[in-house]
Amino acid sequence: MKVYKIYPKGFACNSYAVTEDGKNCILVDCGQERVLGECRRLGLNPVAVLLTHGHYDHIGGCGELFGAGAEIFCGKGEDALIFSDANRAIFHGITIPRFEIARTLNDGEKLSLVGLDIEVVATPGHTAGGVSYIIGDALFTGDTLFFESVGRTDLETGSAVQLINSVKKLYSLGGDYKVYCGHGEDTSLGYEREFNPYVRM
Repeated sequence: MKVYKIYPKGFACNSYAVTEDGKNCILVDCGQERVLGECRRLGLNPVAVLLTHGHYDHIGGCGELFGAGAEIFCGKGEDALIFSDANRAIFHGITIPRFEIARTLNDGEKLSLVGLDIEVVATPGHTAGGVSYIIGDALFTGDTLFFESVGRTDLETGSAVQLINSVKKLYSLGGDYKVYCGHGEDTSLGYEREFNPYVRM
């Protein structure tokens, strides 16, 4: 398994292209339209986008991916936020790209896409329908868990109590995982269990 980190240019999230065969990939979040071009530059065909949550900086490129034939998934209930006026208002009325959600995902659900086994972990708090994904030894946490930090909870559907519980839920996962965050640098679950100043074990 290979993970390619696609850094944003300007305001957006880290997007991740994950591939098993070096030809087809899934994306975890798609913050900008340029992500599709970056996948093609890497020789990858994006088959699906797994959204950690619905804020614009994580979905800004989904219209391009949807137009190219990729299926788009999100956590159960998050689709209501994605296309809501409240979500647009967070980003000062910005236009939400046109795409459809193929299916919403439940906590503990397992998917198999392009040779990758994926487990869904519900991690509400930053948004009510936020999820993280386990793929191999990698954990994609969106805006739930960052390097020595956690996500904000003051936006629509956010909850500080839920976020703390979600971070503790991630900490309780067996073993260690490399953590790929929605913003900033990568970390590991073992490091965050020990050193994250916001939520401790």
